[in-house]
Amino acid sequence: MSDEKILYVQTSGVNTPERLYSPLVLARTAKAMGVDATVYFLGMGITVVKKGEAEKVQLGSFPSLKDILDQTVAAGVKLYVCEASTQLIGLDRGEFIPEVEIVGAATLNDLVLEANGTMWF
Repeated sequence: MSDEKILYVQTSGVNTPERLYSPLVLARTAKAMGVDATVYFLGMGITVVKKGEAEKVQLGSFPSLKDILDQTVAAGVKLYVCEASTQLIGLDRGEFIPEVEIVGAATLNDLVLEANGTMWF
């Protein structure tokens, strides 16, 4: 594994399904390339990792978002949820898939500062 790090910030939610696949596919690809990849869910993006939501999204002949999410987790990509966003949107900590870690805003700042690159979706 190299010392390279990349951060993907998911701000789009389940109401814009065409924007949900890219950060997960790219993060999984980065891991395959030996790059440390993280996806940080912010704002409406947190709805992507709410229990039961990824199963509802499938576009074209692509696998379901749930399948892509499972593959991303299996690849070792770290998933974080913004705690302030949970309060803003009114979701409780227990409403998310167990693979995510709920973290504070300072974590996003640290991740951006540590990453060699950051992409927002």
